[in-house]
Amino acid sequence: MAYLKFENVTLQYPIYNAKNMSLRNQLVRIGTGGQLSKETNDILTVTALSNVSFELHDGDAVGLVGHNGAGKTTLLRTMAGIYTPISGRITREGRVTTVVELGAGLDAELSGYENIFRMGMLLGASHSDMDNTIPDIESFTELGDFLSMPVRTYSSGMMMRLMFAVGTAVRPEILLMDEIFGAGDAAFQEKAKNRMKKLIETAKIFVFASHSPDLIKKYCRRIFILEHGVINEKLT
Repeated sequence: MAYLKFENVTLQYPIYNAKNMSLRNQLVRIGTGGQLSKETNDILTVTALSNVSFELHDGDAVGLVGHNGAGKTTLLRTMAGIYTPISGRITREGRVTTVVELGAGLDAELSGYENIFRMGMLLGASHSDMDNTIPDIESFTELGDFLSMPVRTYSSGMMMRLMFAVGTAVRPEILLMDEIFGAGDAAFQEKAKNRMKKLIETAKIFVFASHSPDLIKKYCRRIFILEHGVINEKLT
């Protein structure tokens, strides 16, 4: 069973030295679409999520939509436990996998194999979990002997294949994903779409941030619209 519940969750963070920045530069740097409020002359507080409540169960597939900087990635990170709210309660049941920032923890001096374990464990997988994914990652990436070489010797395309393979290697109960279908060349995109389709089908709860109405309609049955830190829901 998978379960994810937000109860009146509010997420805020301060921007220091706001007095020395123009409002335009503040908004560019903040990039959340949240609510702004002044605490002192030098501190600006961003409310990225404001009293957000929802409940997700087995079988739920949710699309997150909103303008650039509306807070979609912030919400995904909060769902995953990366960001801690200042108030409210979050309840999670089930293994969470995030496909938000591919390559988190990548060390260019380490080999491909070493990075598989490093990145996977930072995503919450165990050493044993990642050991079991090695044949799948080898097959998907087609990197061969390069997996034994330092990642600094890789081309950008090879690095993308490794990062994507690791980020999608562990089968989750709760899958949180930022839009990544446009990465890589045409052949890689097709492989990536097929891999993501299989991953989505195995997840009990799926949350997907995207600007594509077609992808939202294809994969999601509920839609959360984010605007100024508030969520409005509609059905697809």
